[in-house]
Amino acid sequence: MTDPNGSPADPSGQPRNFPPAPFTPADGAAATIGVATSQVDAVQEAGARKGRILAWGLWDWGSASFNAVVTTFVFTVYLTSESFGASGTVEAQLGWALAIAGLLIALLAPVTGQRSDTSGRRKFWLAVNTYIVVAITLAMFFVQPDPSYLLLGLVLVAAGNVFFEFAGVNYNAMLVQVSTPRSIGKVSGFGWGMGYVGGIVLLLVVYFGFIQPEVGLFGVTGDGGLDVRVAMIVSALWFAIFALPVFFAVPEFRPPASVAREKVGFFASYARLGRDIARLWREERNTVWFLLASAVFRDGLAGVFTFGGVLAASVFGFSPGEVIVFAIAANVVAGISTIAVGVLDDRLGAKPVIMAALIGLVVSGTLVFVLHDGGQIVFWTAGLALCLFVGPAQSASRSFLARLIPAGREGEVFGLYATTGRAVSFLAPTAFALFVTIGGAAYFGILGIVLVLALGLALLIPVRATRQSAR
Repeated sequence: MTDPNGSPADPSGQPRNFPPAPFTPADGAAATIGVATSQVDAVQEAGARKGRILAWGLWDWGSASFNAVVTTFVFTVYLTSESFGASGTVEAQLGWALAIAGLLIALLAPVTGQRSDTSGRRKFWLAVNTYIVVAITLAMFFVQPDPSYLLLGLVLVAAGNVFFEFAGVNYNAMLVQVSTPRSIGKVSGFGWGMGYVGGIVLLLVVYFGFIQPEVGLFGVTGDGGLDVRVAMIVSALWFAIFALPVFFAVPEFRPPASVAREKVGFFASYARLGRDIARLWREERNTVWFLLASAVFRDGLAGVFTFGGVLAASVFGFSPGEVIVFAIAANVVAGISTIAVGVLDDRLGAKPVIMAALIGLVVSGTLVFVLHDGGQIVFWTAGLALCLFVGPAQSASRSFLARLIPAGREGEVFGLYATTGRAVSFLAPTAFALFVTIGGAAYFGILGIVLVLALGLALLIPVRATRQSAR
């Protein structure tokens, strides 16, 4: 048998001098170790995924600058000190400022995830919102310890929360890009755990570098609140640097052709959102119930950390340095429990983890309120117990939903996850401020947060884990 030119041909029908397929690095690696090329490809893909998981987790590590330093243990504690106004009054004002931020998020966030998905610019908007938060944190340097600067401080905290949540919409949606169905609980827990560990490291830097010594690094002292204000600069740079890897390691999201949708205008996005929710109600009603329940208890979880440092200082007499020491211990507890429970999440299912964590939170929070006259030992024991449960509840909530999402609709449903969460994000700040106002003392705010957590737990009980992996 010959080819058209008279050359002998092989049995496959191709001429003997037919150009072979290009020789790839994977082919060479496979030949060297004597395995199939597909196995080498699988190993390379696994290596790439590990790198993406680490880069994704480093964003959480960097975001600790806002979660731990700004909104929980340093700046909000500074902002609610006597330098800015009477105790009880400034705490309530902080609560109202965060409640307004929550309402703004509820109005604007519903379409941010949807529009970033349809435009295929998820990573782009994560970057934009991340570095707006960095800029806002830098601006906190200008908040001096004087009542005339209280409004500026409240506006910056509220605005930072708005843009941080916008960034979180895209960050959470990336979970399905860096994990597999079998590892999603562990990866989710790794991300939250990285956030807590990053918080530990940064708080140590801030505490020993600026807050604890009379004269800190670069000659910084506590005069004029300079130690806290410089800590805001350090925190902004921390976030700016550690957020970078995810933008290089994780590819930009491109919606599959099977679920791609045309771009629509901003207001038309709300009409589309309404149709999406109606369709989800018809087809995946159990998912809608979980979105509602998780929205409530996640806001309670956010309230635990948002007002934890404030309560430690104003109710239990912690100094700014002692608040940071407690924060370090709290992040150690939360980080260890979150990473450990992430493994159990994949084995036992997410709902048992969430239920156990919420029950623990309600009991611990109630003990803090009832025993508040017991002094700092009460806050150390019950407060650390709270931290033991917060991280696992946050991580398992994200992985529970990821397992329920119908194939090809991850971005849409994670957008709704963020939407529902932000739609009620005023609950914990409002409940905190309302109970402080009614009770006339800051410790009454604890009851407001416990009430929100208990409501979320009650709403979660009837939710069915309809898929085996989310039981």
